[in-house]
Amino acid sequence: MLERVRSGRLGTSELFDESVCRLGPRCCTFEPLEPCVDTPPPGADEVDEKRQVVDTGVALGEEVALEALEAPDCLVQQPADLGDVARDGQHLRAQPIAHGAPDMGRNRCFELGSRRGERLDLLARAYERGFDVGGCRSARGRVCDPLLRSLECQGIHARRGYSARRMDTAELDYDLPPELIAQHPIEPRDASRLLVYRRSSGGIEHRTFSELPDLVGDRLVVVNDTKVVPARLRLRRSSGAAVEVLLVESLDDDRWEALARPSRRLRAGEQLGPVLLVEQLGGGRWIVQLEGEPGGEAPLPPYIREPFADSARYQTVYGEASGSAAAPTAGLHFTSALVEALDPARVTLHVGLDTFRPVTEARVEEHEIHGERYLVSADAWGRISSARRVLAVGTTTVRVLETVARTGELAGRTMLFVTPGFVFRRVDALLTNFHLPRSTLLAMVMAFVGVEEVREIYRAAIAERYRFYSFGDAMVVL
Repeated sequence: MLERVRSGRLGTSELFDESVCRLGPRCCTFEPLEPCVDTPPPGADEVDEKRQVVDTGVALGEEVALEALEAPDCLVQQPADLGDVARDGQHLRAQPIAHGAPDMGRNRCFELGSRRGERLDLLARAYERGFDVGGCRSARGRVCDPLLRSLECQGIHARRGYSARRMDTAELDYDLPPELIAQHPIEPRDASRLLVYRRSSGGIEHRTFSELPDLVGDRLVVVNDTKVVPARLRLRRSSGAAVEVLLVESLDDDRWEALARPSRRLRAGEQLGPVLLVEQLGGGRWIVQLEGEPGGEAPLPPYIREPFADSARYQTVYGEASGSAAAPTAGLHFTSALVEALDPARVTLHVGLDTFRPVTEARVEEHEIHGERYLVSADAWGRISSARRVLAVGTTTVRVLETVARTGELAGRTMLFVTPGFVFRRVDALLTNFHLPRSTLLAMVMAFVGVEEVREIYRAAIAERYRFYSFGDAMVVL
């Protein structure tokens, strides 16, 4: 018997029978078990018209007739998780497969699958699965290899205090010496300082704004051409008491949404010079009716405390569409010569009071952001959508571009709220001023650059005595 087993001449059933015989008179019982093979796939008559294979499991010895399947035009593996994405870079769709971030190295080989001028959002590749981002940080806390920086973007927001879904408002805090808050604009406009941050290397350079054309390269510059309304009206009640009305947004020919103070003492139907109070909305907000055009002062930010005579310096040189309650301050550095040299594309977003309103909720995502009206001409969007790379001038321009990139609507009202974890689809570089703590603008910059990176940039700017806020210096992220 042993010889037959070793030689392979004893079958499975004979070996089993022999083993049972050796048990002698003892009772032998068998328990029913489930078969250890998968259910065979449906027959040919059960395959649907698209000829999709539902189950590839085949029982041992089962004969299954398979019919030829038509090859698909473009096969993309659907990911099970962030680390499991389509392995063939040639067939990646332009739409992100999962929540991810753009390739920070801007390597063109990752754009081969884009179509009709669309740009790919690079996600963690299959060979990066299980990779510990925290293990490859340098002593300064940054991944130095530019090819790994996109992977860092997947993990950067998972650290303490923020993630792709939530962010503690305390993460937007930083300490700023009060003497660095600029009270007056510098002359000439392009003499302001420009901090340059290069994402591929993490390097910081110190330039002047007049050098911007040397840094732009092949990027299309896009600006917001809104103009600030002289909307701060200092009025008096019939009793002689002082009232201040700030026009926020035009609703129709003569009606505006406005802020008024002291609001609690005012009543609907009251006439304040050229302003009629129509309806109280709460929180100091009113619907008002205005006689004629706004003829007040420029609504300077509350941190500008020194007298300011030249209201034209709170306007950009390229502004055309009147309607903002605040200036798109990144554009204040441009001279007419720079505009001519860069030939920017223009979009319009009328800036509301969210520019001044701090985030007061414990979590950033709980902050209610107000909508803002925007307009993009078809010609301008044609230039923008076909550009290889885009440099957005200011956070307001970012809101417009990313809104249109998602909705395809060239006019409307945007409620887009950009926080860390946001995936940018059209903006590749950002020029902006240094923003207030606990502001939605700072949250957007952190979303674009990275939370820790922005902290490092701001520390460097403070150490180098850059001027902050509306009349301050600028930074550009390339």
